[in-house]
Amino acid sequence: MSERPAGRSATAVGESPLILGYAGLLPQIAAAATCFFGDASDIGPMFAFGYATLILSFLGGIWWGFAMMTADGQGRIACWAVAPSLFGAALILLSIAHVLTLNWALVLLGSAVMMTLLIDRRLVEAHIAPEGWLAMRVPLSIGLGALTILCGIICGVSMP
Repeated sequence: MSERPAGRSATAVGESPLILGYAGLLPQIAAAATCFFGDASDIGPMFAFGYATLILSFLGGIWWGFAMMTADGQGRIACWAVAPSLFGAALILLSIAHVLTLNWALVLLGSAVMMTLLIDRRLVEAHIAPEGWLAMRVPLSIGLGALTILCGIICGVSMP
């Protein structure tokens, strides 16, 4: 990955993305509440699975945008960018085929969301991600990942 020339830095993360990012945790909080307080239906866990898969893919899309703005290492970043969608698709397929139970798919998905921080850190180190990127991404990825894993644990305990 190429570094930006001295004196040039990526745009800083603004207030609006921070607010919207934290608001993006609300659907998963609702899913966790549905898992915990709802009946034994699969509505909460299925919603948690769908939402976390969507956000994992969204993160890959952000990385794709970073790749398109980078001259050196573009292919490597683009490869990282498609990995979240492919992983999410694999979990969908394994769940539909009943190879993975929903609770284990949620645990794996939540773990994958948290692991996106490894790529985010590399993007920051290479001066590709904007200033303040990790300050925003760490609590959001840990929050969404933990809520998704929590849904998986509740799902594993409450579903037959």
